[in-house]
Amino acid sequence: MKPIKVGLLGLGTVGTGVVRIVEGHQTDLQSQVGSPIIIEKVLVQNKSKARSVSIDPAKLTDDAWDVIHHPDIDVIVEVMGGIEITRTYILEALARGKHVVTANKDLMALHGPEILAAAQENRCDVLYEASVAGGIPIIRTLIEGFSSDRIMKIMGIVNGTTNYILTKMSQEGAAYADVLKEAQELGYAEADPTSDVEGLDAARKMTILATLGFRANVALEDVDVKGISAISREDILYAKRLGYEVKLLGIAERQDDYISVSVQPTMVKTSHPIASVNGVYNAVYVYGEAVGETMFYGPGAGELPTATSVVADLVAVVKNLKLGVNGKQEQLAYKEKKLKTDEQIASKYFILLHVADRAGVLAQITQAFAEYEVSLESVVQQPNPTIPEAEIIIITHDASKAAANRVLKSLERMDVVKTVKSVYRVEG
Repeated sequence: MKPIKVGLLGLGTVGTGVVRIVEGHQTDLQSQVGSPIIIEKVLVQNKSKARSVSIDPAKLTDDAWDVIHHPDIDVIVEVMGGIEITRTYILEALARGKHVVTANKDLMALHGPEILAAAQENRCDVLYEASVAGGIPIIRTLIEGFSSDRIMKIMGIVNGTTNYILTKMSQEGAAYADVLKEAQELGYAEADPTSDVEGLDAARKMTILATLGFRANVALEDVDVKGISAISREDILYAKRLGYEVKLLGIAERQDDYISVSVQPTMVKTSHPIASVNGVYNAVYVYGEAVGETMFYGPGAGELPTATSVVADLVAVVKNLKLGVNGKQEQLAYKEKKLKTDEQIASKYFILLHVADRAGVLAQITQAFAEYEVSLESVVQQPNPTIPEAEIIIITHDASKAAANRVLKSLERMDVVKTVKSVYRVEG
């Protein structure tokens, strides 16, 4: 019954949740791992700061090396955030034979292969369930639950801030700027929301999911990223009229070992289960070649949901420690990365045009689509009393990204097309 001693880097929102769960669920944890789990040392910025959890002041330190170099600590739990200095701390911990649990999506998206290689070299575990989708156990599911299947597609709402904004725009008809301000006041969005609203946060998470799902080292620069800041109330309204919801989706697909990964606002058919995921909740849809469609839903952030994933990883590390199998999980990517070209990436598209309101315009526009072999699923032309032009709404059948781009450039050159107002991928 030798205690397992833990060093905690960070005592913010998630770190506080980790302390609450470890101390409050000690009996349950001991029954699972056969030993007490003790938080031995905690890195904080200010040792005298008032805290919402009770912790022995002697365990607090403002020097990370007090935690990493502590001879009795078995596992480092990193919930402090940051990239370069945190990378240094984790690599040093691994070099000293300490196992690591982290919630750091930025670190794992940018330096995951290096960190996992160092873990394998030092026969240590590095687990990072909480880095994607908070309380949803999606990483363990991809590694273990789909180990006998071949994943063909991962599609996810993996950023709660943007999902909250789009939900409010859809349900209340609110403007983007107004909802963003409200989200900041409620603490759902940062003072500088760029990482969330421009899709960067979701891109880092999709980098991790695609790497695990396809067993190839997907890099952040491989992800095609577009955020939600240009979405208007009119876009949301038109989507709803046509039976769609607009969601910021991360989409990773594989076909014949060629992969594509993107983050972009997408019109999702209301019949698709991911269309009904609202507010700050996350969901990840996974299509396996054998199992077919599955979806995982839950809170994507928050003190206790995220801390639950962190402590679950901690339990897994301790169990491996008892079995003597640390560092033997095969998480390293082993497949060559083959990225799809724009000719290989295919989807449906929604295109909203403002055009001259006169005879023959529609024929000219449909001819442009025919010229580049993009077939049309539906075309709706209607007047808009707020603008002098007519509006044409087009939804295509599946078309390559390259062909769609050629059509858009052709439309932009036409005198009769005043504005290519909106372009969205369509799912479902």
